[in-house]
Amino acid sequence: MPIIDLKVSGQEDPALAQQLATQISRLTKEVLKKKSDVTVVTVSFLPDHLWFINSLSLAELKTKSFHLNIKISDSTNLKLDKAEYIEAVHKSLGTLLGDIHPVSYTAIQEMKADAYGYEGLTIEYKYINNQRKNDSIPAATI
Repeated sequence: MPIIDLKVSGQEDPALAQQLATQISRLTKEVLKKKSDVTVVTVSFLPDHLWFINSLSLAELKTKSFHLNIKISDSTNLKLDKAEYIEAVHKSLGTLLGDIHPVSYTAIQEMKADAYGYEGLTIEYKYINNQRKNDSIPAATI
């Protein structure tokens, strides 16, 4: 159940936001092996003159940037998966946004499965419940 918050420099552009959400969802499914039907992506834009790197605005630097923050369940991906995802996001957003500043970040936050969820249920509960269904384990033994 990835929750992805993407901030992009520049003026609001709904068509670009759709492309970004589609691409990020695809990478999240392919690289991190996350289910598309529970992947949430929000895209927000911040004007170049309000985004600063080393006290210089992106407008002054004449470049673009992004910050992607993704929340995933703790210990569901290897370090190599996460490194591949960060690289793929950087390359992909560079293609979609054009000239991006090297200081464009992707942050992967690993959440404890008992600390978040959807449908009013924690991810841990969903996991245990699915294991019970798949393995026919009586509830009293878990």
